[in-house]
Amino acid sequence: MKQAKNLLPRQLGDTHIRLLRVFKTVIESGGFAAAEVELNISRPAISLAITELESLLNMRLCQRGRSGFAITEQGAQVYHSALQLLGSLETFKAQINAINTELVGELNIGITDNMVTIPQMKITQALSALKLRAPDVIINIRMIPPNDIETAVLDGTLHIGVVPEFRTLPGLNYTKLYKERSLLYCANQHPLFAQNLNAISDQALGEYDAVVPNYPQSADIKQQQIMLNATATSTDREGIAFLILSHRFIGFLPTHFAKRWVVKDQLRAIGEHNRGFDTHFSVITRKGAVDNLILNAYMEALVNVK
Repeated sequence: MKQAKNLLPRQLGDTHIRLLRVFKTVIESGGFAAAEVELNISRPAISLAITELESLLNMRLCQRGRSGFAITEQGAQVYHSALQLLGSLETFKAQINAINTELVGELNIGITDNMVTIPQMKITQALSALKLRAPDVIINIRMIPPNDIETAVLDGTLHIGVVPEFRTLPGLNYTKLYKERSLLYCANQHPLFAQNLNAISDQALGEYDAVVPNYPQSADIKQQQIMLNATATSTDREGIAFLILSHRFIGFLPTHFAKRWVVKDQLRAIGEHNRGFDTHFSVITRKGAVDNLILNAYMEALVNVK
């Protein structure tokens, strides 16, 4: 029987881990161009890192060229193995932090987009309290979609996440955080803007282009969007705001996020008394995770925020 070739060196060093992190980011970003922003390095540097990893592993990890970007079958297997390895590294860090009574290390947080304008600012105040208590702690925040936050908390890449509570996964703990109100808006050059916005029928709304989220939502929220003529989608609330402000679309936005344009009379709510919904946000952590003093300190600060 032919012996399998040992592709990796006996000891994995920082260089190998860096290559795997670059590869993971490229796959999750959907290509080299999008990964540039996430990694803050040039596309040639990213290409060189992937080529180096492919040479090290002696396999083609992804296709790139004029036909577009695609992960190979072997690349998909390497990606999942990389997730396990990087997750294990985070678990090791957490274990060492738990041994050390001083709050030294990292806190990795994933947050849904455009929550900084929520008036309560619990996340911000808890971060301030943590940094005051433990000035040497390094805080890493990632703004990514809810599904990606759940996955990253489950595999240990993130210690904590903030997501809309549309579903509950068995491997996660949920701590309620915010209730966010969303209303249907149009911009000041849209045909609806000058009309009586509290008297517009669902049928009339269906005559205008609308933007809707393409991320998971509850059945109650989807029910609010049935009457809309959805001709555009967005992965986040900022994208929805862009399209509404183009004056060509209507769409739902959180009231705290839309307020900056409402006060300037650039946006108005359509039927604010009967067209709107509440989204409940929760903090998520992984069930059964190794005790982490930094995470515990942050959760304590979060709970104590008034």
